[in-house]
Amino acid sequence: MKDFFEILSQCPLFNGMEQSDLNSMIACLNGKTMDVPKGNPVFLEGTPARFAGVVLSGAVQVVREDYYGNRSIMAILQPGELFAEVFSFAGLETMPVSVIASKDSTVFLLDCRRVLTSSTNSCPFHNILLKNLLQEMAQKNLALSQKIRYMSQKSTKEKLMAFLLDQAKQHKSTEFVIPYDRQALADYLGVERSAMSAEISKLKKSGQIDTKGSWFRIKGI
Repeated sequence: MKDFFEILSQCPLFNGMEQSDLNSMIACLNGKTMDVPKGNPVFLEGTPARFAGVVLSGAVQVVREDYYGNRSIMAILQPGELFAEVFSFAGLETMPVSVIASKDSTVFLLDCRRVLTSSTNSCPFHNILLKNLLQEMAQKNLALSQKIRYMSQKSTKEKLMAFLLDQAKQHKSTEFVIPYDRQALADYLGVERSAMSAEISKLKKSGQIDTKGSWFRIKGI
């Protein structure tokens, strides 16, 4: 586990804590590691919403499916990022989404009840954890609002350009790599991959963008 201390220290939940204190933190939170092969679930929709997780290596997708099996990617998470805490700490009995490994991954799982339950024997960092948790959940709400803004655009082109312009702003560059492949980007934006690919081709042909795989460059801004 100590091989992953540096990654854990990068997780927003553990801001303000020294790596030397993480051993006691892991014991306090009943933490455990889990290896998940690519394509396998960390959690499936309908399983008890008891644990939150941190990606230690690889990557995971938070996925929601509707009644007809249509898939929407809510988020793709990289090492150091926290997942499933919103559902666990909201008091839901079961998970409304699935979390799937998009690469061979290792995750750290923590018992949310141990974070929310304080006692005279609780670790001295309990209040720091709660403060960090509130800040992280607020950031997740902002990210959800951003996704809703993309999906509220009228056309596939408008959804795509709103996303790409935000990526340019986030990277402070007209050239950037997005954390999605083409299918995952279509799922994230809530559009058909074929329609999105057609719009990307049109934008590239018109000289508005250049792209290869997950690499994009926006021209003229």
